[in-house]
Amino acid sequence: METMTLPLVVGVDGSDGSLLAIDWAVDLATRSGLPLRLVHASLWERYEGAFPSLSRERSSEQVLAEHIVGSAAERVRRHNPDLSVSTKTVPDEAVSALLDEGRNATALITGSRGRGELKGTLLGSVSLAVAARADCPVVVVRGDKAALSGSHERVLLGAGDLDACRAAVGFAFEEAEVRGCELDVVRAWRCPAREAADDTAPAEDPEHQHEKQAAALIESLVADASAAHPDVRLRRTTVEGAARKVLVHRSTAADLVVLGARRRSGRFGLQLGRVSHTLLHHAACPVAVVPNRA
Repeated sequence: METMTLPLVVGVDGSDGSLLAIDWAVDLATRSGLPLRLVHASLWERYEGAFPSLSRERSSEQVLAEHIVGSAAERVRRHNPDLSVSTKTVPDEAVSALLDEGRNATALITGSRGRGELKGTLLGSVSLAVAARADCPVVVVRGDKAALSGSHERVLLGAGDLDACRAAVGFAFEEAEVRGCELDVVRAWRCPAREAADDTAPAEDPEHQHEKQAAALIESLVADASAAHPDVRLRRTTVEGAARKVLVHRSTAADLVVLGARRRSGRFGLQLGRVSHTLLHHAACPVAVVPNRA
């Protein structure tokens, strides 16, 4: 029996961030051979018929929703007329709609801010909530023109805890492979001050011990995926410092940063660590948050 190809789902709302997300998703879908589904959340259907005037003629919200998804689909066709694209208007609020759609998606793609959100904010509330709760990978499209166009030719993978990063490793290798670019796997490490100053410590330099442990963790993470994707050019990088600061700095030379996220069953609310939260707000390129179920 033929397996169903799950689409890339893009949240669209007519905002500038949404348009960037559409363009980025078209490039990804073209490289990966995946269909696109453009989803707009609108509550107008809930209220249709509740008021006599709305039952006789289309509401302004209905007209706007149709215009948003129609314009988004036309934008896709201008970029790639051969790409399979579908549209959907969901009678729900944005976070719930996208989380539901993500249960049958290869990935969810959103802009960094939506329509009506303050331009001074670093990250919109919808994008943050979706990245923190979705069952599938979420890409928040942000960054400068060089990153959005893929001109750095580098995917950056933040090597965190083994239990949180296994799914992210596979995602990062697949992205590097379809892009034909380098994969930079980065593990940040720190040596506690008390340990560095301890005269009773082993003869080996404690900083060197931490660096060796970081390098060993990278090897544990990438061993299987590297064998499965032998054509991916792999760089292993260990850096002293706070992970969130190291990755934000290195994101300036990357086209995509990939992070793992642990999803705990039965736990509600935002499930993002400090590193993911910081990168979603400050990275200089798109950020992919890939969940790993506990």
